[in-house]
Amino acid sequence: MKKIVLVLFTLLLFVQCASVKKNNKHLNDLIAEDKLKSDADFTYKKLRDLHPNLYWYISKNHLDYKFDSLKSTITKPMTRFEFYKKISPVVAAVRQGHITVYAPVKLMTKKQTKALLKRGTGPFSQFDFELIDEKLYVVKNKSYDKTINIGTEVVAVNGTKPLNLIQEYNKLYSSDGYNTTFKTHFSGKRFSSFFTNENGIKDSLQFDFKFKDSTRTITIRRKAEDSTGKHLKKIQKKRVAVDKTKAKAHRRKKRINGYYSIEKKYNRNLHFLEKDSSVAVMKIRSFKIGDSKTFYKESFSKIAAYQSQTLILDLRDNGGGRLNEVADLYSYLADSTFVFLDKSEVVSKSSLFKGAYFHGGSFGVKVLKTILSPLMYSYLALTVHENKDGKNYYATQTKPRKVSRNTFKGKVYVLINGGSFSASSIISSNLKGSKRAFFVGEETGGAYNGTIAGFMPRIKLPNTDLKIRIGLMFIAPHFKTAPEGRGIFPDMEIIPSLEDRIKENDPEMNWTLNDAKSAISVSSKTK
Repeated sequence: MKKIVLVLFTLLLFVQCASVKKNNKHLNDLIAEDKLKSDADFTYKKLRDLHPNLYWYISKNHLDYKFDSLKSTITKPMTRFEFYKKISPVVAAVRQGHITVYAPVKLMTKKQTKALLKRGTGPFSQFDFELIDEKLYVVKNKSYDKTINIGTEVVAVNGTKPLNLIQEYNKLYSSDGYNTTFKTHFSGKRFSSFFTNENGIKDSLQFDFKFKDSTRTITIRRKAEDSTGKHLKKIQKKRVAVDKTKAKAHRRKKRINGYYSIEKKYNRNLHFLEKDSSVAVMKIRSFKIGDSKTFYKESFSKIAAYQSQTLILDLRDNGGGRLNEVADLYSYLADSTFVFLDKSEVVSKSSLFKGAYFHGGSFGVKVLKTILSPLMYSYLALTVHENKDGKNYYATQTKPRKVSRNTFKGKVYVLINGGSFSASSIISSNLKGSKRAFFVGEETGGAYNGTIAGFMPRIKLPNTDLKIRIGLMFIAPHFKTAPEGRGIFPDMEIIPSLEDRIKENDPEMNWTLNDAKSAISVSSKTK
């Protein structure tokens, strides 16, 4: 058995290395016009075959015209990267944030990636950036040069002006519908990715910084990990008796809350702001990693035991994740039996089977999927039904559901911004529609009336090898709103300023806490 596993591992490693080598070797090859046009046709066909609501935000005639126009502009051979920049704006015209054309980049093997990480933190990773009033600013400095202040403007990087690159790349992807907060929020954070797409990974970058009226040029190099005293620390660790109980509790918290080791942050957190625990704050960075079911069960049990009157649910920068998790969370916030989602429209049973099931995964995973495919197809045959309207629907989170034990009955505030997307917008739609929560911040990046997501395979184009991710399910919350293609709007709009970032001030949280305290004070006086 061990020999078989070793052979499979060696085979997979060989396949991966060969794939990386092939990708890098042909990265800059010129591809003939007819093949590029063929990939454009292939892309549109896949969108029609797999996307359940392709013409939601754009008419068929308009999208037909865009693809025809794209092909008419292909008059000479192109590299994969040039074609990526041509086709991406056309795909983005569908106005669905989950649809993504991935930029063709130089790949690395696991061995090369490990070697790069050993060399230390790259120059971009030493800063957090944010776009404010169409200027890129440093909002967190993790570099070795502590003279770079928070609020320093990035005028240029290796001669590239950030806004020029951001404006170019903003045409290559979309938010859900017509909102602008998604791009405004993410474009600053994605600047480093845009730059790397154009220039590759760099060990050093020349930044032109401007702080107040002073401009200077600083070269930031890859920062090696500080190994000073490491050996001594290891010796000391061996001498110190390990508190097994604390270590076990720490491991459990990481497993349940979810833990991002690079950022050294928990995915989910619960804490109390007042001494009397009257205000509970639940920060959820994503609905992905960790044991969410246990976290919510234990958290709301604690909130009930502490008799908290107010819950602040912080969904800022939450890009989404698992539908079953947001439905579970909603069961602790709803005031009565609820239906979380409408039935999810899909193109067909085969769109889920062929479009999602066999895409992705290693060689071994694909072999296992093939063996289990009859079971999966039978499952889809039972769960996908054709409705009276002639459309196919996949039912998930559509049955009436009772509220959970220890459901929270106090006042709920939800903090949102342009980074609140996908599943975080779905739960926000239901909380807003049921009038269960008061929203603070800015319009969400995800649309109120739903999104195209669920299963999201990456489809490879046959000639250019570009990959495009396509959502296969039209996921719609139970509640809807009239302005189509917009996000959840806050009841109290608060958008942080540059001054807030410099002073490390959190205006949304501060306003919410003050409002909650006032409400608690009034409530206590009337009793």
